[in-house]
Amino acid sequence: MPGIVKEICVSGIHIEVRKKKIKNLYLSVKPPDGRVVISAPYRISDQVIEEFAKERTEWILRQIKRLEQTPQERERQYLPGEALYIWGKKYTLVWREEGKKNSFVLCGDKAVIGMRNGSTAKQREAYIREQYRAMLKEETARLLPEWEARTGLHCSSWHTKYMKTRWGTCNTVKKRLWFNVKLAEKPLECLEYVILHELVHTKIGNHGKEFTAVMDRYMPEWREVKKRLNGRTEW
Repeated sequence: MPGIVKEICVSGIHIEVRKKKIKNLYLSVKPPDGRVVISAPYRISDQVIEEFAKERTEWILRQIKRLEQTPQERERQYLPGEALYIWGKKYTLVWREEGKKNSFVLCGDKAVIGMRNGSTAKQREAYIREQYRAMLKEETARLLPEWEARTGLHCSSWHTKYMKTRWGTCNTVKKRLWFNVKLAEKPLECLEYVILHELVHTKIGNHGKEFTAVMDRYMPEWREVKKRLNGRTEW
């Protein structure tokens, strides 16, 4: 059955409702324009969805206001002088013309990128994104086994990909984890939080009391760490 998309208005807020083959209701306020989206299972009635939205009206309005007050980042060009964040540390981009092979070196507070002259913004973005992917893979390969040993929870496999709205996902049936490449920009503790979050989902498919109890047990400060991820993402 294809997804069903409709729009409702709750307390003057226009909300896009997407019905999908999922188990729970999810609410998000999308940057940059504050578009409100509810994802809902097919079985949930419109009345229940509206009540769900009404109960969260204040939160929605706060998120919309926050986005309105946040200066919109201009489109990245990845040129000399721009900032790159790697594991929470700020680096300044320095460019070096390379004839054949691209290069990426961290030196002090500089990220030295070697690429051919005339490269496009998309080519530069793609190359830098692959550096992030390599760094994320290295740290995940180190940290994930530590968290598996600590919690007794295990995944069958893990992968990385670029995601716009999620920091991580878990296939609860196959116990397969995915981590957002952009996590390489965040402090390492954020990666550890996402690793734990997704590992817990291999056992618990929702965010109820049991899920929260397991998170509290193994990372009591997880709520504070989550705030450092900046902005609302769907889990």
